[in-house]
Amino acid sequence: MEVVGVIKDVKHELTVEVTPEFYLAHAQDAWNGMALVARTKVDPATMADTIRRDVWAIDKDQPVYMVRTMHEVRAFALTLYSFSSVMLAIFAGVALLLAVVGIYGVMAFVVAQRTQEIGIRMALGARAPDVLKMVILNGMKLAVLGLAIGLVVAWGLTRFISNLLVGVPPTDLLTLSVVSACLLAAAFLACYLPARRASRVDPLKALRYE
Repeated sequence: MEVVGVIKDVKHELTVEVTPEFYLAHAQDAWNGMALVARTKVDPATMADTIRRDVWAIDKDQPVYMVRTMHEVRAFALTLYSFSSVMLAIFAGVALLLAVVGIYGVMAFVVAQRTQEIGIRMALGARAPDVLKMVILNGMKLAVLGLAIGLVVAWGLTRFISNLLVGVPPTDLLTLSVVSACLLAAAFLACYLPARRASRVDPLKALRYE
């Protein structure tokens, strides 16, 4: 056989690595089905009838079916990945919301339990920014600890979703960094609201609080 040309790599499946391959002339290796690809300067969807007529002009017995634009072919190939991404995004959003509500509830309970302590601190000279900083730091310490544990667990479990990832390694540092920053921001917001309320406590009322 004579090599008549070399082309760029062709990726047939998103999650399958490109492997060496070669094409053969139809006379040397005929298949029972073929695909015809046409590049157009107009909307490709409007060219379906024209392409059918051109094919039938060569061989009227050739069936022409599954005429689709490349956009439709690509969308069909990405259906599974798009659906999985949307579902994971929804679950992640619900999990983040539950985490924020949980942190807020815990911090609000802690602030309520420490109301007298906060009143004593403020009576002895603690300022509102000091109380705000104290409550936020207590909450963020737990958030950072939980995030560290979550990253370790995620690092070990991401291999189970590697077949759903395209063009991104399971342990992509940028993705983990962005997600971590979002989680810390959400935790900060959940801690800030109870802390802000604590910083506005009236020391006299706090000392009588039960």
